[in-house]
Amino acid sequence: MARDEAAIRAAFQSEGLEPSLWSNVAGYRYDWHDHPYHKVLYCVKGSITFHTDEGDTGLSTGDRLDLPSGTRHAATVGPAGVTCLEAARSSR
Repeated sequence: MARDEAAIRAAFQSEGLEPSLWSNVAGYRYDWHDHPYHKVLYCVKGSITFHTDEGDTGLSTGDRLDLPSGTRHAATVGPAGVTCLEAARSSR
């Protein structure tokens, strides 16, 4: 079931996370990189495919992706563009 932005923000809040909103245009590509933190990401609108060494994961409206710290990844924005909310989960 797709979630709207308010529901997605509530999901982040329930985990004590403060998300930021970002968007990009259709076909935009993010080069391979990693992060020193656990990334929590929800697709709010549109679609995006994340590429990892283990394979591809496609996200559309309401889908969530968790990327553990140090996970090498790239991404390709879908044909309608994408808007996402994401936050960094600190180590506990």
